[in-house]
Amino acid sequence: MINGYIDHTILKPTTTLEDIKKLCMECVEYDFAAACVPPPYVKVAKQFLGATNTKVATVIGFPFGYSAIEAKVAETVLAIVDGADELDVVINISAIKNNDWEYLEKEIANLMYIVREKKKVIKVIIESGILLEEEIIKCCQLYSKYGVDFVKTSTGYAEKGATVEAVKLMRANLPENIQIKASGGIRTFAFATELIAAGATRIGASASVQIVKEGGEDTAHSDY
Repeated sequence: MINGYIDHTILKPTTTLEDIKKLCMECVEYDFAAACVPPPYVKVAKQFLGATNTKVATVIGFPFGYSAIEAKVAETVLAIVDGADELDVVINISAIKNNDWEYLEKEIANLMYIVREKKKVIKVIIESGILLEEEIIKCCQLYSKYGVDFVKTSTGYAEKGATVEAVKLMRANLPENIQIKASGGIRTFAFATELIAAGATRIGASASVQIVKEGGEDTAHSDY
């Protein structure tokens, strides 16, 4: 069932409390893997979801990734205090383009220390649509070394989102224990299933309900 792959997502800057409530209720109804919400809404999303199976995910350094390491550390700590289960962290894309892998290593080392201590899930967003193939491969090598939980394709804010080719390249260059989250421009059941076939184990989407309905999967819980 595709619903179990989906992080039901709302990250637009105009997001309201009512939007978060609706998203969380849909997560409960369709049993999505996670609700991915802006950092200020983590605490309330946790309340709305209660004891359901759906995890609360939020974003760090979003959407451009160039905030200081100290800022990302502070965001991560606050998100965990507020109740986040999963952290989708935008890495410093500028550092990749400057070929500054030492900076990126320092960044992930600082974040992994906190995430592992608190036993949370970390997904690193590499923005694959604006990277060269060799940059994607280098990212896979670096984040494999630090044992992240997921490498994620995109924020949805770059000019190019998830592609089947990027997911295949990532899968070929990551160990089996590191999963892939595809996100950015996934609006149909057909595209979502293509990405899963290529190796994605999580799909980030705002069109999640539409994707499930297109697949003809009656996953809604009748008791909600």
